[in-house]
Amino acid sequence: MTTPDTPSSKLPRMLALSFAMLILMLVLAALDQTIVSTALPSIARELQGTARLSWVFSAYLIASTVAVPLYGRLADLHGNRPVLLVAVALFLLGSLLCGLSREMDELILARGLQGAGGGGLLTLAMTSVMRLFPRETAPRLQGLLGASYGLSTMAGPLVGGFIVQHFSWRWAFFINLPAGLLALAVLALNFPRQAEPREGTLDLAGAALLSAALVGLLLGTRHPETAAAAAAWPGIAFLVIGGLLSVAFVVVQARVAHPLLPLSMFRRPAFVGASLLSAGSGLALFSAVVFMPIYFQALRGLAPAAAGWHVMPLMAGITLGSIASGRWLSATRRVRPVALAGCGLGALMFIALGFGVRGSGAELGWLAAGLLPLGMAIGVLFPLVTVVVQVSVPPALLGIATASPVMFRSVAGAMGLSAMFALLEHQRAAQAAFGDALSAVLWTAAAMMALSLLAALALPAELTPPAAAQSTPAGRPSATE
Repeated sequence: MTTPDTPSSKLPRMLALSFAMLILMLVLAALDQTIVSTALPSIARELQGTARLSWVFSAYLIASTVAVPLYGRLADLHGNRPVLLVAVALFLLGSLLCGLSREMDELILARGLQGAGGGGLLTLAMTSVMRLFPRETAPRLQGLLGASYGLSTMAGPLVGGFIVQHFSWRWAFFINLPAGLLALAVLALNFPRQAEPREGTLDLAGAALLSAALVGLLLGTRHPETAAAAAAWPGIAFLVIGGLLSVAFVVVQARVAHPLLPLSMFRRPAFVGASLLSAGSGLALFSAVVFMPIYFQALRGLAPAAAGWHVMPLMAGITLGSIASGRWLSATRRVRPVALAGCGLGALMFIALGFGVRGSGAELGWLAAGLLPLGMAIGVLFPLVTVVVQVSVPPALLGIATASPVMFRSVAGAMGLSAMFALLEHQRAAQAAFGDALSAVLWTAAAMMALSLLAALALPAELTPPAAAQSTPAGRPSATE
């Protein structure tokens, strides 16, 4: 039997096929996060559920975020292969049910199921790369995963618009089925098996508490459709409940033998720094992706499609940054300088954009061009964070260690986005012009990126070279503190 620990002459081709299918599933999952945006008006007309339309997004976000740590821990216990196949199957079943939905409630539930599968694809793809490929090439492959994710997110609205215009909104979901079934078959046949399950059990109490806490936090940060003060109370209640459940989760993790999220990982400065950096990058990404299209449409009068084209440089920058970061890490193993440069450049570009949107606003071409280096600043952090957490923990914790920053990125991005909306509304209530109010939001994002510089200082100066890594347990590289 071929395993990651028993090299075979056939393994490189098998791994190449598996990696191609991982990218394919990652592309489909990323597309599904944004492809729906241009289909929402058609969905609202046909299913007559405008009041609950935001839940088409929220159901996917909540389910995918909750699923991330569960997939990470299950992969540590049972290996990537069976967990990955389950995630792909759930994603495809959810896609099928979304396309077949006859009313809004069915679509929302199906999106939740789709998110439960899609939430594991990014984490499992990243852990698969680290477990199956040579350590010296893993950072470059992580960069390719990040680039594929960025390109797919960028293409989502354009693909969705084409599908809705020429076919039906249902094909925004059905399009996943043929490619997804191909990936499922190839992965089932080619993905290497793990020799045997690792010792330990799934912490069910911890899983339940973490899931409930994340649901509470994410529900609490959903931006209310109305600005009435009474509308804020449900969100505050959910945040309080989520916070209390988070405390209970930490208490449980400190006492169980096999915790879902081992607290020992947080005694490692590199892991803590990478997790905080991931949270900061999530807030920066959400701020740019959400508020700049609003600015282009609400203040500069662009049509949605034109606004989408003006945001394309941001996604192109994320893609280029991810590829460049992965190649840099593979070639030099140097971590901290890249992280500091990314955070510093991101802060400077948010400051510049904040000035650019004030008053009558800068030329549209210059604003769009400014999104390119901002995207690069965010993009370089994605593979960097992944590699750092993976080399900072023992091999038995690789899955949950990889999943944790992804979870922190989603939660921080969602909560930060809610706070940014509140700041925007406060500035507007104070009679500030829209551009001036938005500048306050962008400068707040700049401050968060500047604070992320402190997290970057906790990262290792460089990753241990492959030769030195061979002496570490299980052949795993370690971070030089």
